[in-house]
Amino acid sequence: MLPLNFPDYNFRFKNSENNILIFDVIRKKFVVLQPEEWVRQHAVNYLINEKKYPKSLVNVEKQLTVNNLSKRYDIVVFHSTGKINLLIECKAPQITIDQKTFDQIARYNLQLEADYLMVTNGLNHFYCKMDYDSEKYMFLRDIPEFSR
Repeated sequence: MLPLNFPDYNFRFKNSENNILIFDVIRKKFVVLQPEEWVRQHAVNYLINEKKYPKSLVNVEKQLTVNNLSKRYDIVVFHSTGKINLLIECKAPQITIDQKTFDQIARYNLQLEADYLMVTNGLNHFYCKMDYDSEKYMFLRDIPEFSR
C-alpha cells in the first residue's frame, strides 16, 4: 500500500481467500484492506497513539440515517458523556478532497453534531472546529489531544 502522510504504525495483516486483511483494533477483527481502509486504520492509530484518545471512545463504521437514507460514518470519537467530540471522513488516497467531500461530512454532522471534523485521504488532512452558536466553522492546524 501507498505510504501516507501519517506516522508509521505496526499493523497486523493476514491473507484470507485471496484478500489481504488488516486488523482493526477498534472493531477487534480483521477487515479487507482496501485503499480507504488503509487511510481509516492510519487515522485510528493517529487518534490513539499521537492524540491519546482512549480506544473505548473511538467508534468505526457505524450506520446513521441522513435524509431517510442509511449511511455509514468512518470514525467518531465520543466525549465520556456520550456527546460526539470528533467526526472523521476518510477517502482513498487517489480521491481528491473537494467540496463534495466537505458536503458529505456536513450532512453527516447535521445528525451527529460533533465538536470537530476531520477529512483525510491519507495524504491531505483538513481539520475544523464547529461553532454552532454562530453557525460557522474554523479551520485548524490539527485536532486537539484528548483531555478528560
